[in-house]
Amino acid sequence: MSRESAKYVKFGSVTVLILVSLGYLAYTGVQDSSTSYYVTIQELQKMAQQGDKAYSKHLRVAGNVVPGSIHRTGTQVNFILKENDLTLPVSYSGTEAPPDTFKDDSQALADGSFGRDGVFHAKQLQAKCASKYAPQQGQPGSAPASEPGKSMTQNQTPSNGMGN
Repeated sequence: MSRESAKYVKFGSVTVLILVSLGYLAYTGVQDSSTSYYVTIQELQKMAQQGDKAYSKHLRVAGNVVPGSIHRTGTQVNFILKENDLTLPVSYSGTEAPPDTFKDDSQALADGSFGRDGVFHAKQLQAKCASKYAPQQGQPGSAPASEPGKSMTQNQTPSNGMGN
């Protein structure tokens, strides 16, 4: 083999290796994103009644944390999510501590899998501020209920006295 053809073989094999690596990364990325999807507590309970589908999927489920249900044991946190009249026990054992906003009545999003024991086993946990910290209607900082579509400039009157 000539020196020039050896260069082409090396270049071709490196190119093929790079393309195969990129293809593998793309394939595994698509697999990971397609296996984790959001379900409501009601949908999760229906899936569990229909068979093994609920137990074999990587899921995300959201709800409000039931007041008084948070129990911490070392790095594990057990709590109950509520959506409408349905509840779901959750056991979080992730590598990070729960966020500071994870409190009673806060909205939480658990990412993990549903166990045959009826408990959602979360590996990741996100939380929003509790609704009691949001401004109530009629208090400073809340939008007026009668005119939600107007901006601040539309609500202001001219201060030059000319009425323009």
